[in-house]
Amino acid sequence: MIYFVGAGPGDPDLITVKGAELLARSQVVIYAGSLVNKELLSRCAPGTEIYNSANMTLQQITGIMIEAHRAGRDVVRLHTGDPSLYGAIQEQMDILREAEVPFAVVPGVSSFVAAAAAIPHELTLPGVTQTVILTRFKGRTEVPATESMASLAAHQATMCIFLSVHLIDQLTSELLAGGYPEDTPVVVVEKASWPDERIIHGTISDISARVQQADITRTAMILVGASFKADYTPSKLYDRNFSHGFRRGNQ
Repeated sequence: MIYFVGAGPGDPDLITVKGAELLARSQVVIYAGSLVNKELLSRCAPGTEIYNSANMTLQQITGIMIEAHRAGRDVVRLHTGDPSLYGAIQEQMDILREAEVPFAVVPGVSSFVAAAAAIPHELTLPGVTQTVILTRFKGRTEVPATESMASLAAHQATMCIFLSVHLIDQLTSELLAGGYPEDTPVVVVEKASWPDERIIHGTISDISARVQQADITRTAMILVGASFKADYTPSKLYDRNFSHGFRRGNQ
């Protein structure tokens, strides 16, 4: 069996229990070496075949998976964060499906929730926004025109922007073009949950200069939105005057 496992954002303790158990018992591990914390590999059993996919092609990766499965061995394909976000796993799964090789996906803790925990702050607040947009700025991987940063910014929701800190000048220009006010809070979290995590606070008008001064050019999450400063309406969930299926109001 092939298991696509989310390694979490960096802290080796943030892998799920299921993911850790699979890592410990699989005979072959292929990990995304450019981002996955190598401390996780200490969970592998002695004798485990371990491959770093950073310098491998799609065909090499899937070839190892298929060969291992046909030899009766389990494989963990270890991706950073949650593999469903910017994990390039669809093409791997499609090849395995065509080869009639069974696989499963084990979700992980994404860097956007690790960044929110690092601040710490809630991404959705009553009366401010109930929507979170996960996106990235256009780069070597194109973004559809309907998903331009300016068009997404028009929603005024909380935005969690992946893989874009090196383009923060252009990014902030598009956020302003989309309608965010200049004083909209921005928080940049570099290497969320790692020992060398850094957090930079600012606004759309000054975050680019702050990030450049800190020399942050990769492995950072950009969080944008009024939720990080605005007054909000307390949740009805714990309001003593609000009734729901588990509690009667005015108690």
